[in-house]
Amino acid sequence: MSMLPYAAIALVGAFASQSAAAACYRVYAPNQEIVYRASTPPVDMSREIHETLPRVAPGGTLVFSLDEQGCEITINKLPLTAVSAPGGMRPARADRG
Repeated sequence: MSMLPYAAIALVGAFASQSAAAACYRVYAPNQEIVYRASTPPVDMSREIHETLPRVAPGGTLVFSLDEQGCEITINKLPLTAVSAPGGMRPARADRG
């Protein structure tokens, strides 16, 4: 009897046991520049992304994955961010000049 079905079940179980949350979130500006990269989502993930992302990155694209490689150093060039506020976003920083 082949062990392949058991290996496939174990593999599916390993992925299912991981949290549904992504390990790295990246937001790309329309010009493909990375404007956000962190292990914390830049928007409220309990809502539809098309409702929340345009508020923090108009024209941007959100990409997320379970792969943490490359996410060690946080990049945050967004005027609004979900990092500190429940509900998804906090006001833009006033210290910009």
